[in-house]
Amino acid sequence: MASRTWLAPTGLVVLALVPSIAGALRLTQLATGAESTPARFADLPLPVAIHILTAVPYLIVGAFQFSRGLRRRRPRWHRVAGRILVVCGLLAAASGLWMTAGQDLPASDNAATNAYRIVFGSGMVAAILLGFAAIRRRDFRAHEAWMIRAYAIGMGAGTQVLTHVPWQVALGTPSPFTRSFLMLAGWVINVAVAEWIIRRRPVPPARRRRPLRVLAEASANSQQSPA
Repeated sequence: MASRTWLAPTGLVVLALVPSIAGALRLTQLATGAESTPARFADLPLPVAIHILTAVPYLIVGAFQFSRGLRRRRPRWHRVAGRILVVCGLLAAASGLWMTAGQDLPASDNAATNAYRIVFGSGMVAAILLGFAAIRRRDFRAHEAWMIRAYAIGMGAGTQVLTHVPWQVALGTPSPFTRSFLMLAGWVINVAVAEWIIRRRPVPPARRRRPLRVLAEASANSQQSPA
């Protein structure tokens, strides 16, 4: 059982490795002024750097929030890491929106790709803020659900590697239209899995007993009422 609690975090870290390594290489290019750096990144380096420096810890550290055993054994770590992840997630999403709005559209993309980035980037910001608001009012179930959704969107870059590589290997470089579809597929897969996880969570015992308690109280009241 102990090993099973680490399956999800381990899998998520592995999924995040490729975009994390790519981000580190891109950051190195920006820092050294390498000639191979694409002009759209070199012309707007600040949001690129912010995006990489916040998205990588968001994905890696965020993966360990899926370990229920770790959350139970180290609740203080969960709270501190959660606060850091809120900041990193908001900065990663906001800088992604900044890059989308401020950079020229590359030849490999089309307007639909940018539209998807705006929709899912905005959705990630909204999910993080809703999750933060939920924990402030002590609604732990809603907090968990919204944070799972936010992480699923943020992990889109990892899943998009899985949607792109098979196509690249089998059919070569995708057209802008196909690339747009493959990008969308990565986000849709993640959001669908997130919703599946959210809906299969066990209902807290207090919530399961509540309908029975309500029925028992109603029955008692009916027996006490005069004929």
